[in-house]
Amino acid sequence: MTADVRTTAMAAAVGPLPHAPTLEEVAERAGVSRSTASRAINGGLKVSPEAQAAVDVAVAELGYTPNRAARTLVTRRTDSVALVVPEPDERVLTDPYFAGTLQGLSDAFAATEIQLVLLIARRGEEAQRTNRYLRNRHVDGAVIVSHHRDDTLDSVLAESRLPCVFVGRPWTAPRPVQYVDVNNYLGGRRATEHLIAAGCRHIGTITGLLDMAAGVDRLAGWRQALQDAGLPDDAMVRGDFTTAGGAAATERLLQAHPEIDGLFVASDLMAAGALGVLASHGRAVPDDLKIVGFDNLGVAASTSPQLTTMNNPVVEMSRVAGELLLAQITGTATSLEPRIFGAEIVIRASA
Repeated sequence: MTADVRTTAMAAAVGPLPHAPTLEEVAERAGVSRSTASRAINGGLKVSPEAQAAVDVAVAELGYTPNRAARTLVTRRTDSVALVVPEPDERVLTDPYFAGTLQGLSDAFAATEIQLVLLIARRGEEAQRTNRYLRNRHVDGAVIVSHHRDDTLDSVLAESRLPCVFVGRPWTAPRPVQYVDVNNYLGGRRATEHLIAAGCRHIGTITGLLDMAAGVDRLAGWRQALQDAGLPDDAMVRGDFTTAGGAAATERLLQAHPEIDGLFVASDLMAAGALGVLASHGRAVPDDLKIVGFDNLGVAASTSPQLTTMNNPVVEMSRVAGELLLAQITGTATSLEPRIFGAEIVIRASA
């Protein structure tokens, strides 16, 4: 059997493809013009409530699906939003912060046709590809998390005028930019004040990355609380927001400051790493040393002992970020003021 005969035979077996309803048929069913039907389907601009209702009924009865390419030409929108994460793959896949971000954004876009595109903006050439993607406006807007001092995203977004919202205060911004964040300074301060109230007098800290606003602000809060209490603030080592980084930083801290009896750690992942090192050194928590983390994203409740920590409402912050971005995209935003969440402590066994 020849290829043509086989093709004909297969087509005959499958039968004719079902008819896809057209925009003209929707307009005829609704009793409106084609242009009115198009406007009703693509946002309802300059369409009467009666015409909109008739088109909605016709779309449902016919099972009409808009042509996305044609819709883009009409609305100049892609119906997609980028979540931009300038971090290595392994961190995105293992840090619960990013899972919380995805959950919050999914909640924000659940009632819309928005598709979420994940862009992992690694350094070097791949970062340049991400920048070109955003600059060419392949998406209607972007949510950026985990912004670092040397990232070029802020300037790229400023040049393109792409609607954007940062989750976490950006290091710098060449134009007013909207962001959602927890009060990291207050969180670091309250965590340290809790340790002071618990009787600790030699309180160390493991910082987050100090090329990120969160790391700098949490460190500043720790330092201010100690200075206000007249206590030393020299027991500080740098971490990187990872479990392995927290463990390595704890080794260095214990070597330099074996006298510490309290520890504020700038993330729960690092605090989990610290607990293992403290146990290997025979330092019982909370009897010998009390520890407070930061995030409360699931890790804190799974350690032994469970971690006292500062709440970081990432899911809620990301949901708000998504809603703010939608307001920018649709032109309904009334302000670019940041949204700052309070810093609340969650007390468990470690302190």
